[in-house]
Amino acid sequence: MENHTHEVRIHIDEKAYESPNPTTGAALYALGNVKPGMELFREVTGDREDPEVDNGPEVVHLKQDEHFHSGPQKVYHVIVNGRKKEVSTKTLTFDQVVALAFNPVPSGPNVQFSVTYRKGPKKNPEGTMTEGETVRIKNGMIFDVTETNKS
Repeated sequence: MENHTHEVRIHIDEKAYESPNPTTGAALYALGNVKPGMELFREVTGDREDPEVDNGPEVVHLKQDEHFHSGPQKVYHVIVNGRKKEVSTKTLTFDQVVALAFNPVPSGPNVQFSVTYRKGPKKNPEGTMTEGETVRIKNGMIFDVTETNKS
């Protein structure tokens, strides 16, 4: 298969860069020297919020002279077992949700947890999580975490 990568000029924080197109979010963060604790946003026109660019391996398709800007990481408000919690990541692992629900987290040979969620983003509006899983979140997402015992 032919490689269709070519260079385009983009702007990150008002500075011009040459970037391969397509590229990855991680490559854009490195190219723009985005500082820890900051996120990269793709500038859009109109009355819409600038979407964030994931700092990871996902493919990003660029347009000539496209603009990006960095800003503080977004804070998400989620509800875990009826209590409001703030998180600064777009995803949560099963263990992170359990830790938000219990402080300290109960432990022992017979302790298990069940996690359900609702009011999630379009890709995962509701469901259950099992150990080792990760879920994308959005503001107002609701998690219910129940401690169960192995029988």
